[in-house]
Amino acid sequence: MALSSEAPIVIKKVKKGGGHGHHGGAWKVAYADFVTAMMAFFLLMWLINTTSPEQKRGIADYFAPASVSETTSGAGGILAGTALGQDGAKAAGSMDIIEEMQPEVVDPSEGKTQDASSSALNETSTDALREALQKREQAAFESAAQSLRQALQDMPELAELSKNILIDQTPEGLRIQLVDQEGRSMFAEGASQPNERARLLLRAVAKVINQLPNRISISGHTSTSLNGARADGDWPLSAGRADNSRKVLQAAGVDADRIYQVSGKANSEPLYPDDPTLPGNRRIAIVLLREAPVLPPDHGL
Repeated sequence: MALSSEAPIVIKKVKKGGGHGHHGGAWKVAYADFVTAMMAFFLLMWLINTTSPEQKRGIADYFAPASVSETTSGAGGILAGTALGQDGAKAAGSMDIIEEMQPEVVDPSEGKTQDASSSALNETSTDALREALQKREQAAFESAAQSLRQALQDMPELAELSKNILIDQTPEGLRIQLVDQEGRSMFAEGASQPNERARLLLRAVAKVINQLPNRISISGHTSTSLNGARADGDWPLSAGRADNSRKVLQAAGVDADRIYQVSGKANSEPLYPDDPTLPGNRRIAIVLLREAPVLPPDHGL
């Protein structure tokens, strides 16, 4: 009985299997590579859609091998090398390099043709710019004339004086004339100071003048006497009337720097040449001068 109680103890070791392969971590590396590749792909697509053709061309030039010259020497590849002699199937490497280093010969006649074409192009662009500026100035003159006519209609005190104003365009610019009418003169006889009627008209003209930057020319005119004589006093009289009109315009807000010329022309330029004795020949002519278009200093170079 004692021997049976000391039976040997048997220990069993059970080895568990390693499981299936997909329970390891190798798939995570492959998946990370896949996600990285997809992210790079979509980033590339986004860059392609957001870059301009010039930027794409610059990127392509950046990655292009700039130090590799095209040649048919050797085996024809990038690393094919060159041959020093003329022997061999493709042995013109040294001569190709020498020819590429030679300066390019330019035909003088071709250069003159290019200069002539460039000059013609610059001249055409200058003419187009000048024409555009002239059209803009023409539109500004028409707008100013319309504004003055509208002001004469809107103001009761000026409505009856609308016949004393003539507006037209001349080669010099926009001309506004204050003319005498029968029984409605702008100046007293023999006087150089404008009357109240003329002052009202000059103030209305000043408002239109201030809308434009053009310089101003003011000239005074008289009529021929009924006997056809030309009085010497007409010269200082017409000049004084023009200068006093200038003072009224400046008092109404016209900048003194814009006054280009003040002159008296007596009866040398009658408004009605067929009858120089008409009252309408006595007038003050205010001209908004056409300005030469200001081009950029480097235009046409």
